[in-house]
Amino acid sequence: MGTTVRAVGGSAFVMALSRPRVSEFFATFPPYVRVLRRATGGPPGDGENCGIVSPMPTPPGGFEDPLWRSLAVFRFASLAYVCVLVVRDADRFAHPLAAGAVLLAMLAWSVATAVGYARPANRGWPLLLADLAVALAVLAVTPWVVGRAALATGTPTLAVVWEGGPVLAWAISGGRRRGAAAALLLGVADLAARGFGTSSITGLILLLLAGVIVGHVARLAVTAEERLQRAVELEAATRERERLARGIHDSVLQVLALVQRRGAHLDGEAGELARLAGEQEAALRALIAGAAPASAPGPQAGTADLCALIGGYASATVSVSVPATPVPLPAPVAREVAAATAAALDNVERHADGRAWVLVEDEGAMVTVSVRDAGPGIEEGRLVEAARQGRLGLAQSVRGRITDLGGTVRIVSAPGEGTEIEMVVPRKGG
Repeated sequence: MGTTVRAVGGSAFVMALSRPRVSEFFATFPPYVRVLRRATGGPPGDGENCGIVSPMPTPPGGFEDPLWRSLAVFRFASLAYVCVLVVRDADRFAHPLAAGAVLLAMLAWSVATAVGYARPANRGWPLLLADLAVALAVLAVTPWVVGRAALATGTPTLAVVWEGGPVLAWAISGGRRRGAAAALLLGVADLAARGFGTSSITGLILLLLAGVIVGHVARLAVTAEERLQRAVELEAATRERERLARGIHDSVLQVLALVQRRGAHLDGEAGELARLAGEQEAALRALIAGAAPASAPGPQAGTADLCALIGGYASATVSVSVPATPVPLPAPVAREVAAATAAALDNVERHADGRAWVLVEDEGAMVTVSVRDAGPGIEEGRLVEAARQGRLGLAQSVRGRITDLGGTVRIVSAPGEGTEIEMVVPRKGG
């Protein structure tokens, strides 16, 4: 009975439910949710399109895209301003024809960056470094093109405000620190091109302010995107729990309650089945209601003693060995590890006559729980075949729980030599 209830609580039951009512998700969060279809290979049936509502990942750089588009507009607008200044001051340039060639190069690079930064995959160090190098090159040729004499009289450099493009790109991609670093590099280059003066210092300060402010805004956008994604995931999980609760209440819970009532007065195995049905009904009700079963109090708030939880599985056929001192873990982590241990012991009861040895080891940053039996062992490929047939006991109840905690599961078995399941979880639960 216990195994049946766990299977019902997993994906097998979800796929067997009536068609889910998920249209409300698409009406509320169209870009963020999807329906996972049934993954079994059997013939189509009533549950063919049934599945779980799952949040879709946010497109990479979704909230940053408007900033990158604004940067492209800034580059062309600033380049137009540079062209106006060059036309106005061309008669004072040392090499006016070379200024035209530099402007063409700046136009080509503005087009290249507009296309490059439009794709999130290109917003990495190669393009960022190249962007900075081009702006530095423009500043480096400015004294030769414009002439030292013209610069000394206040003629602007060829870059002028266009050199702010790389600063803004670095700020959007990496925040205010990266933006400030690019601003300092270009500011120093601008000082070297124009010489030390009030206008040079003003340009450096403006670049720094732009890098810091835009970088801060970009990080705020990323943080807002992450928080929105978490909120959408939580909302999707809550609604899915409510949908499952309705389906489970109308089917599984009623059957468990009926079995418990009908068999409560019986003796022997029938009475034991009725008792197990009652226990699983209560556990399932707590699960779909979001309540956690009572656990042993830990030395710190919000923790539970794993030894106390797993010690409750000791019996005439199950030997439990735990450290002499408590093994405190975050309460949700401890409950999941205990549930995975219970699932492993259920597997032992079904396939190895129930005789098992459980060992809990506190290794500081990691906690290891081992479940060993002396049963017939697991044949090679048996777990893969079981998963293919939809029997996901070990995969979901044990490996799935531990993986979600950031841990690992190692199964060592051979025919005739028993099975050992070793579960290792980080103390902070991943």
